[in-house]
Amino acid sequence: MSVSEIFESMEYGPALESAGQAHAWITANAPFGHFINGKMTAHSDGFASNNPATGEELAQLSQASADDVNTAVKSARTAFNSWSKTTGHERAKVLYALARLMQKHSRLFAVLETMDNGKPIRESRDIDIPLVARHFYYHAGMAQLMAAELPDRAPLGVCGQIIPWNFPMLMLAWKIAPALAMGNTVVLKPAEFTSLTALLFAQICNEAGVPKGVVNIVTGDGAVGEIITAHKDIDKIAFTGSTDVGRAIRKATAGSGKSLTLELGGKSPYIVFDDADIDSAIEGLVDAIWFNQGQVCCAGSRLLVQENIAETFYEKLRTRMDGLRIGDPLDKCIDVGAMVDPVQVARVHAMVQAADGNVYHAGTDCPSEGCFYPPTLITDVETSSPLMQEEIFGPVLVATTFRTPDEAVALANNTRFGLAATVWSENINLALDIAPKLVAGVVWVNATNLFDAAAGFGGTRESGFGREGGWAGLAAYTKPSKIEKTIAAAQPMPAPKDVQPSGLDRTAKFYFGGKQARPDSGYSTPIWSAKGKLIGHVGQGSRKDIRNAVEAATAAKAWAKTSGHLRAQILYYIGENLNARGAEFVDRLMAMTGMNAGHAKAEVAASVESLFTFAAWADKFEGRAAGVPLRGIALAMNEPTGIIGTLCGDQSSLLGVIRPMAANLAMGNRSVMIASGAYPLAATDLYQVLETSDVPAGAVNILCGDHAEMAPHLAAHMGVDAVWNMGDPSLAAAIEVASASNIKRTWNAQSPSDKDMLAQACEVKTVWVPYGE
Repeated sequence: MSVSEIFESMEYGPALESAGQAHAWITANAPFGHFINGKMTAHSDGFASNNPATGEELAQLSQASADDVNTAVKSARTAFNSWSKTTGHERAKVLYALARLMQKHSRLFAVLETMDNGKPIRESRDIDIPLVARHFYYHAGMAQLMAAELPDRAPLGVCGQIIPWNFPMLMLAWKIAPALAMGNTVVLKPAEFTSLTALLFAQICNEAGVPKGVVNIVTGDGAVGEIITAHKDIDKIAFTGSTDVGRAIRKATAGSGKSLTLELGGKSPYIVFDDADIDSAIEGLVDAIWFNQGQVCCAGSRLLVQENIAETFYEKLRTRMDGLRIGDPLDKCIDVGAMVDPVQVARVHAMVQAADGNVYHAGTDCPSEGCFYPPTLITDVETSSPLMQEEIFGPVLVATTFRTPDEAVALANNTRFGLAATVWSENINLALDIAPKLVAGVVWVNATNLFDAAAGFGGTRESGFGREGGWAGLAAYTKPSKIEKTIAAAQPMPAPKDVQPSGLDRTAKFYFGGKQARPDSGYSTPIWSAKGKLIGHVGQGSRKDIRNAVEAATAAKAWAKTSGHLRAQILYYIGENLNARGAEFVDRLMAMTGMNAGHAKAEVAASVESLFTFAAWADKFEGRAAGVPLRGIALAMNEPTGIIGTLCGDQSSLLGVIRPMAANLAMGNRSVMIASGAYPLAATDLYQVLETSDVPAGAVNILCGDHAEMAPHLAAHMGVDAVWNMGDPSLAAAIEVASASNIKRTWNAQSPSDKDMLAQACEVKTVWVPYGE
């Protein structure tokens, strides 16, 4: 093409990044083994890593065996004994060295990432690798501050980490940096398709002075991930990937005591109001859905556009799509690169072929060779369509319209996922009104795909639980430094041979929706005093009673919107009324458990104090503004978790109800509580206290029954958002298996700190708000 023709067409010419050094590194090091105890092992039978843009084989990798994983875990366990005892400053120096080396080798990492993954070089060079360095810098600071800022936290131990293929290095940094900062050691498995940059990272670990065994990297397919997940000497599993695999991991780790973080799929809404800057919203949308070929868990793949601007928006969007450039990912002028593997291309193609809307493919040349798929827009899609409900994980955008802000929120939340959302509006009042209403862990206002080490990222619902990044992300890699003593479940007082009748019968019903109700089963259990006297009956709860309690809690959703000040007043009022009736509860505790008067009075006093403590926290356990490097703010907002099911412990039958109830009320949650199995009457006596303390109907619901029978039903209920087991530790396995139904959070703790309870009662939502013209 002549110069004059170039000026006439103004077409972009190729501007290829050289792959020479990346190929040289591969040639010098391939075939690859695993990185265990500071050394690369010899290559063993495995698989090829291919360039998805060309089909070229890049290198041969090894498939880890159970013995390889065992060796890696043993190495990590040995290293943990010394690494966990190093000072925060010593760990900070290592993390700082990793950050500096990432910058020194940044172009090699970027080119290798693009060759292995297929994403455009401008994304790996300008976004992914700088963010990797940022994570190591940030967590070097966290390591330095740990002793001062987190004095009551300790490292977990050996962390098994399984990362996906869409952001190989960024996911590695998200996992390894906080783990090392807090004193843990790791065994990491990169994705089968994209392992090369992880193996390059293994080399710089040695250059940075990472002690042997602190970082171990094993390669292989999903079978290796299963071995890591099931390994008995791993203390934590951190997984990023599909919801189906996350659900399987939840079941596989049930009852093992492993800490678990799941960052799973999404179907993120991209909401455009009629007052938005349309051109800016379209540029943001290009970034939201065609960034990394749409292979992003938080991709804005559901476009919700206000009805009166829809046609104008679609027309402009199609024009912009036709201008996108698709081709060699190493070309610096390319907008859309190659998908990761032919299997993924085939899956996306099949979903589009089955589309029930109007399909538009970008009118731009798409290479015939390699894993390429054109940017695609599908309009007029029904909200129930699989394209609207299922994660496509490709460069496909589905769209529908809305009329009012309320309808936009309803459509946005009509999904089983809850990872991210985007809101476009020039009316900041409208945008900030919508953001808290969206069920998502991250909300971007007039922007999209903003990430930083200081800002927590993670989801809710079937997008998983736990946060990565920021202060919230550190909780996933630490535990209370004070070791909790495990207390076995108590047994009810046995029935005496000679029954001593009680006086006037007092019927202990259940408490749903602010009213007392008989158990659905129609059965009751006698409760005997320590001296063998019949002191009452309690109902035997069942699945239907749990259903009724959850329905009552669901109807009380307005409680989540009340102010911290109002919640504090009600908690103070409960404490006031409990204190006024303290003598009754002292008598009840003495009769039911056989404790002496001093201990009973102390428990009642502690219960009143606990109510006052959580009342004090109700308007003070706030979020924070993260120090992100942009002109704008990232607000880490503590939001209520939702409906929390609690299995109350036996060790303090009154305090064991009061503390979780108060923590949840303080944070705006609604409770479905199953009273102590051995000593339930302390909970049933609370009904009248709650009824006279202005507690809204449905905010607290109390049942009785056999914990082993009721726990699986409570954990499996799709309307329950989290389950706290503060009773029998042996029930953890059944609870965690059942919780996989909708991947709800679970927590096993018998005597946690107040702050740990408050943290468990919250979901951290990060709201990004850039500002300036």
